[in-house]
Amino acid sequence: MTNGNARGLRHEMGRNFTYEILQRLGVDIVTGIYGVGNPFPTEAELCKRLGASRSVLREAVKMLTAKGLLKARPRQGTWIEPERNWNLLDPDVLYWLLERKFSPGLLLEFTQVRLAIEPLAAALAARHADAKAKAAITAALNRMKAAEAGDDDPLTSDIAFHVAILEASGNRFYAQLRGLIEAALRTSIRLTNRRKGVRLASVADHQQVADAIFASDAEAASAAMRHLMVEAMTLIEQAKEAMEASEGEEV
Repeated sequence: MTNGNARGLRHEMGRNFTYEILQRLGVDIVTGIYGVGNPFPTEAELCKRLGASRSVLREAVKMLTAKGLLKARPRQGTWIEPERNWNLLDPDVLYWLLERKFSPGLLLEFTQVRLAIEPLAAALAARHADAKAKAAITAALNRMKAAEAGDDDPLTSDIAFHVAILEASGNRFYAQLRGLIEAALRTSIRLTNRRKGVRLASVADHQQVADAIFASDAEAASAAMRHLMVEAMTLIEQAKEAMEASEGEEV
């Protein structure tokens, strides 16, 4: 191995370890292991506990600060920020929140955001998608069909379809939402499929969205995507009501 390759490998391993530390600390913060009653540990304590160097730990803390979870205060150390200050539009934060304790309320709020975005993204894709973008949509749809036969993963193929449409919209801001949509869909798709009593999403409904895009019919593409979003939102609302009713009975 050349010196350059060795340095590259060490750099990649360092980045992976930093992200591992980020994930561990992020989950600990979101699940309340650290908080008002148990302040965030000192740098020395965390280095010892996690087996991390100061440089790795500082990078992870810097990333958590950028996500709104931490704040460094002069002569007071590093403190947990209130949840209202957390960046919910950060894919990591959203994923940690959804994994913390299943919250149909949070999922419902995000699905409302999707309803405001994805139908328009489908309409834009119908107007602007080029051959490469259409090929990506077709590939995702083919993966969903393969998943029906057990030859692909139902979750990741469904996510690939929605991401392909965001990117086909030609809107750079929508394309940047890829990680956020993916984080939410990992929870949303499992829930909605379970509520419907099916193993995977309706390929036919997704095919309608794709067909409208390929036909350059923006109105039909928007309506077909809106149908998918409204159905998902209804199923999540039902899950929320069922959970609230169950909690009421326990009380």
